[in-house]
Amino acid sequence: MARQVRTIHYSTQFARAYRKLPTNLRRQAEAREAWFRADASDPRLKTHKLRGRFAGFWSFSISYSYRIIFTFEKDGVVVFHDVGDHRVYQ
Repeated sequence: MARQVRTIHYSTQFARAYRKLPTNLRRQAEAREAWFRADASDPRLKTHKLRGRFAGFWSFSISYSYRIIFTFEKDGVVVFHDVGDHRVYQ
């Protein structure tokens, strides 16, 4: 997976969930987003495709329990859809 990230858009669901994160997790998410912008396939992020109900979506880790769910769109645009612990998959 060698996709270039030029722009990241944030859904309203993502923005709401992000605001609810504790400060330390928001800082971690910002650091992981910087890694993601530099290289979406950075092994530290554990970026992977989702299956089942979330087919077409991708995810990367911001901590052991928390992840960001996103999609790759056209021309290097990425949309962050949600952030949270494993409950984001429900």
